Amino acid sequence: MSKEEKKLEIMKRSLELFAKRGFYNTTIADIANEMGMSVGNMYNYFPSKESLAKELLIYSSKLFGDALREINEMDIPSKDKIKKIVELYFKTSKEQPELVDYFMRVYLSNKEIFSNGCEGMLCVSAFVTEIMIFFEEGVRKKELKNQDFFAAFGLFMGYIGGLTFLYREGILGKDLEEYTNPVSENIYNALKA
Repeated sequence: MSKEEKKLEIMKRSLELFAKRGFYNTTIADIANEMGMSVGNMYNYFPSKESLAKELLIYSSKLFGDALREINEMDIPSKDKIKKIVELYFKTSKEQPELVDYFMRVYLSNKEIFSNGCEGMLCVSAFVTEIMIFFEEGVRKKELKNQDFFAAFGLFMGYIGGLTFLYREGILGKDLEEYTNPVSENIYNALKA
């Protein structure tokens, strides 16, 4: 296994541990143990737990950003793109829950970890940039109303993030994917021009 492959494997395992236990309840020793390697060797890949946490945030943002770019490049109406984004988020929430849990349980809950080097939206820029492109394109095509980005972003991401949280807590009465159509329709109705 190359050094880059090993680093990626460490990141994937760390993501699961941080998402499950939280940042402060997960130690470098825990991660090293999961990987079957020494704590000292872990520091050959990441100089600190904080640097690992930041790199995980950049990594997960890039994964979402790359998937959103594919949707943005489709020649379809904004309404259809909204549905595809909702489908992507819900599917990811079910198939890779650690990605969503990491964002909610570590990044949003422990902003102090990310205060040096991840200010504002810096470490999630790959994801946020693609959402901006989606909104700008929808406004340009006169399909979405021109409004403050954060108001639109909060409505969109807050809605699907909140529903995902309810699903992960076992509160929803149906499978998460069964909410795709009504959620997509509601978001579109709130954002359309």
